[in-house]
Amino acid sequence: MSSIQPKPKDESYFLQERASRWTEFRRVVRISIEFIKGFRALHFIGPTVTVFGSARFKEDHPYYQLGVQVGAELVKMGFNVMTGGGPGVMEAANRGAYEAGGLSVGCNIILPFEQRPNRFCKLVVSFYYFFVRKVMLVKYSSAYVILPGGFGTLDEMAEALTLIQTGKIHNFPLVLMGSSYWSPFMEWLKNQVLAEAAIKPEDLSYIQLTDSVEELRQIIEERYPNLKSAQKDFSV
Repeated sequence: MSSIQPKPKDESYFLQERASRWTEFRRVVRISIEFIKGFRALHFIGPTVTVFGSARFKEDHPYYQLGVQVGAELVKMGFNVMTGGGPGVMEAANRGAYEAGGLSVGCNIILPFEQRPNRFCKLVVSFYYFFVRKVMLVKYSSAYVILPGGFGTLDEMAEALTLIQTGKIHNFPLVLMGSSYWSPFMEWLKNQVLAEAAIKPEDLSYIQLTDSVEELRQIIEERYPNLKSAQKDFSV
């Protein structure tokens, strides 16, 4: 059976192979530089909501159109909009924010097939390591809005839920949008994961499910009633 061997500079090589101490030291330095770059680029962006979703939905797809509405609504509320910077739902949310006159941010990941930031990002920060990007997305977000997506979207959602459940972040709104898409997932959590006592009943309260942009507004405004005063803290 043949297998694809990672190139020495690939992240996959870093994750599966032990290297010399000098090589590992250089990796630590590179990771540190990525963190510093992210901190410097995002420190003063102000209150921001991150939107996740599949990169595969095209412009005529209902979920793409929902992403545009979400991005625009968040800007009207006074938030910046941040995404993974790619196509599909990410582009849609950036587009909604851009066309509404808000700050549209993309935390792009460098992939072998060269994902490029979508054209609606006013600020782009590119990362080599997924885990560095995930830290930036949660650190500089006031909430997560998660539209239908695949493994990457599930990964970001699970990361946030774990941080909420373990008390690493507090009062962090996590909103799923697209009831027909996410309802089977919620049923699985209730009927399987909760039934097997793998989570507690209160853990389900960390997730809110809606199709309504207006309800999304209410959920986030309930958590951030004094957004205007919070924005002043980032004007320095």
